Amino acid sequence: MTRAENREPVGPAARMAASLAKRMRMKKGMTQEQLGAEMGYTGAAISAMERMIQPVSDEMLAQLEQALSSGTGIFEELRELVRLEKLPEQFRGYAPIEQKAVALWLYANHVVHGLFQTEAYARALIAGGYPEPTPERTEELVIGRMARKALFDRKPVCEIELVLDESVLKRPIGSKEVMREQLEYLAECARRRNVNLQVLPMDAGLSGEYAGARGELNIVETPAHDRVTFLEIQGESLLITDRAKVSTHMQRYAKIRAQALDPRRSLGVIEELAGVRR
Repeated sequence: MTRAENREPVGPAARMAASLAKRMRMKKGMTQEQLGAEMGYTGAAISAMERMIQPVSDEMLAQLEQALSSGTGIFEELRELVRLEKLPEQFRGYAPIEQKAVALWLYANHVVHGLFQTEAYARALIAGGYPEPTPERTEELVIGRMARKALFDRKPVCEIELVLDESVLKRPIGSKEVMREQLEYLAECARRRNVNLQVLPMDAGLSGEYAGARGELNIVETPAHDRVTFLEIQGESLLITDRAKVSTHMQRYAKIRAQALDPRRSLGVIEELAGVRR
C-alpha cells in the first residue's frame, strides 16, 4: 500500500505566490520554459507551481525574487508568509510571537529546543517522527525550523535563556556525528552575549527538589512587555495568557534555573560531551 501523503494543504500565501508569479511571468512575456531556464527549473516545474500541483518551495520563492520581482521584494515577503503556513498547525499561532519576543525563557527535557537545533539534528528528529513525514514535508519543516534562528541576530536584541536537561545532551539523535555537531553548536550558542544556557544535571532531584518534573516550558515577553506561556505535547499546543498562570510558570522556571548548573559549568559539560579541548 502506498503511504498517504501528509503535506500540508496549500495556504493563501502560497496561492498568492503562484498567482503573482504567473501574472508577472506573462507581463514579462516569458514562457514557463524560459522562466524555468533562468531559475534552474524545468518548464514543467514552473507549470506545476503555477497550478499548485506542487506548492511553491522556499528555494523557488528565492529564485522568483531574483527573476521576476524587479527589486520590489514581494516574493521575499511572501517567502516569510509561506514558511509560516508550512509550519505544523499547532505551532503557527506561537511562531510570530516568538519572532517578535523581547525575551525568551525556555526549558527542554526531551530533545534540544527547536530554536537551538542544527539542520542535521532537526532533519533526523523530524524524519524519524510518527506519523512518518514524506521527504518533501520533512524538508518544509526543517526549513521552517531553521528560519527561526534569525531571532538570534535580530535587532533589537532578544535575550534568550535556555535550561536543557542533561539527558537531552546524552540522547543521540541521527548519528554520533550529528550529535557531536549539535553539541558543538550548543556550545557556540552558549557563548553568545544574548544567550544564557544552563544544564539541569541528572542528579538534580537528589537534593529533594526537582522543579522540572512537569515538562517543557516556553515563556515569552512580548514587545508590549506582557508574558505568555506556550506548551506543546503530542502534537497539541496551548498558548496561555492568564497572568496568574504565567506567573506560576515563571516562578517554576526560576526554580528550574536555580537547580541547574551555572552557565560556565554548563558550557564545560557541553564541551566535554562534544569532545572539545579547552
